[in-house]
Amino acid sequence: MIQPMSFALILATIGKTDELRRFLTSVEAPREHPVEVFVVDQNDDDRLTPILDLFVDRLRLIRLHSEPGLSRARNAALPLVHGDFVGFPDDDCLYPPSLLDTVARWFSAHPGFAGLTGRAVDPAGRSYARFDKEAGPLTPRNAWQRAASFTMFFRREAIQRIGGFDETLGLGSGTPWEGGEDIDYPLRAIGAGLEVFYLPEIVVVHPNPFAKGYADSSERALKYGLGIGRVWRKHRFPLWQVVYHLARPLGGAVTGLAQGRPQKAKYHLSAFRGRLLGWLSRT
Repeated sequence: MIQPMSFALILATIGKTDELRRFLTSVEAPREHPVEVFVVDQNDDDRLTPILDLFVDRLRLIRLHSEPGLSRARNAALPLVHGDFVGFPDDDCLYPPSLLDTVARWFSAHPGFAGLTGRAVDPAGRSYARFDKEAGPLTPRNAWQRAASFTMFFRREAIQRIGGFDETLGLGSGTPWEGGEDIDYPLRAIGAGLEVFYLPEIVVVHPNPFAKGYADSSERALKYGLGIGRVWRKHRFPLWQVVYHLARPLGGAVTGLAQGRPQKAKYHLSAFRGRLLGWLSRT
């Protein structure tokens, strides 16, 4: 009898309770492939205990604590992982019922690939943001359209080869570069000679950050842009590619002004400024 493949899901969380409960509910149903969830708690109180207690007999849960930072939280759990495949859900996302079994079947059918990525949809099932409509391998040129950390899955042996996340990148890092870790990680996999595939049929439900417009998004655009620019510098992106990705938010700003939408224009200008400053950074 063939032993079922297993999943380890590393979930960093801070400030979320109802969202965490919903995610755990989305993965508790019986399935062909066993699941263990590493909940890396970065709260400074005990707010998660009542929620985790609800699932103690329903899921294999491992609760950890770490210093603040998304990448630090993931790195705290990685050495403890024993699952065949590793995923990195956000604490406000949801996995569709068949997602993990679909991922396991895909990996079984494609033994040459170390990683698989998918796209995000909002709770109504609508795709958003930058995700490519076409399937295919990730490359430095297209990783921007084909990677988000909460849609990524890697074989455990590939994780051991790639190593941990860059703790200077990502939300809560304590550096200016509060983004880009979701692009950096698959780029490092590719740089290590591993193959990663993007399949748009792999979907994870995640809130659309623009559902309420652009009014509160400019600061996030700046911080994430700083991280993306830093990743360009780190991976020595060619100048033409940097210029192309700098031109896109400038075009978005012009479009926003032409549409009479100043908040949209401000968002895109913040993204441009962040990317440029991140790329120029050398420390």
